[in-house]
Amino acid sequence: MTKPGPARRGGDPAGRPQPRKGRRTSGKMLAVLALCAAVGAGGIGIATAPGRAEAEIPSESAAPMRNVAGLAAPVVKLVELGVTPADGAKAVNPAAPPSVKAVNGAVKDVVLVPASGGGRVPGTTSPDGSTWTAGDPLEFDTKYKFAFTIVDGAGRETRTAQTFATVAKAHEADAAVYPLNGTTVGAGQPIEIVFSEPVLDKVAMEKSVAVSSSSGQAVAWRWYSDRRVRIRPETFWASNSEITVDLQLFGVDFGNRMIGNSDTRVSFKVGPQRLAVVDDITKTMNVYFDGQLVRTAPVTLGDADWLSPTGFAVIMEQERNSRFNAGSIGLKPGDKGYYPPLTVEYANRLTSSGVYVHQALESAWRAVGKSNVSHGCVGLLPADAAWFFNNMLTGDVVQTLNTGAPAVEPLEGFGDWNIPWAQYAKR
Repeated sequence: MTKPGPARRGGDPAGRPQPRKGRRTSGKMLAVLALCAAVGAGGIGIATAPGRAEAEIPSESAAPMRNVAGLAAPVVKLVELGVTPADGAKAVNPAAPPSVKAVNGAVKDVVLVPASGGGRVPGTTSPDGSTWTAGDPLEFDTKYKFAFTIVDGAGRETRTAQTFATVAKAHEADAAVYPLNGTTVGAGQPIEIVFSEPVLDKVAMEKSVAVSSSSGQAVAWRWYSDRRVRIRPETFWASNSEITVDLQLFGVDFGNRMIGNSDTRVSFKVGPQRLAVVDDITKTMNVYFDGQLVRTAPVTLGDADWLSPTGFAVIMEQERNSRFNAGSIGLKPGDKGYYPPLTVEYANRLTSSGVYVHQALESAWRAVGKSNVSHGCVGLLPADAAWFFNNMLTGDVVQTLNTGAPAVEPLEGFGDWNIPWAQYAKR
């Protein structure tokens, strides 16, 4: 039998202490409970403990992501993902490299392939593993599948797949260059570029095309339309120089959703500076090679109804035998000056409307060097016509003086040299 102890003030018969009246539950206990609730929720986000703790709460010191004391916060940061192109995108520029960037994470196992089958597009990953970028340009009019894995700071992986499509064939654009690659032309030949589609931003287009010459001559651009441009130096190309036109048009926006589909590099050579000067007063032609007179020949020019144009013209093409038709210059049977179709010898075209240097018809030989009987062409005697044809080249220059007619228009062949240099550049 246990001896009863002394009575406890305010106690119960079992001797258990009673809480003091008015005592509050510990603030530390509430903070701990709040912490447990936040961490227990899991996921990626930001958790904060409400209220103020009466004592500092130790962090998860054993975890590599948290090794300092402080209020509870997420261990793993949210991954911010940037993908180009967007899922389902259409009319993607093939020159714009697809990429995946993960902020607060890493990218791996990237696969970019044509949806219809084909080789994998290569790419590179940044040293920190956060960014992948395609290394090769894409194809036009192609649907692509783009898949990749994102790894967050806790090592958790998420696989994502999406698709996009590049610019359709209907929106491809390109350009043609004259002179052609690998050719040799005369020193007066301007460069001509004809674009398949209108160019809206001409300044940007000029930056995409580099023109260089072994002679170091500066050039100017003259836009005759949104699709046609000519390029030339201030004076004729230097003798025996080489010209290169480098068109970096792949991916260039022409405007109107038209995208350049290729890069093109064209190089051509220039022969000696050959210039034929025709004077209507003396009825002669003097031919100069690199400034030296090499031949003088008598000529007949256009009569009073068909004056030969003056100024500079460039030989556009040469034909040993060329079929002439009066209908091409608007003449019909019965019209003054009409002639039946005929073949001329040693034809060197100067204008698109039909001005040539050629062998005069036999009926006109008596007028050569004395009077003008042609429809605007420069007529030569047979020996001189053969020499001219065999020694001059497309791109060489013919200058006609003192006929009283206007100069050759720029687009009437290559009359660009009749525009003063200070006025040549034009957009």
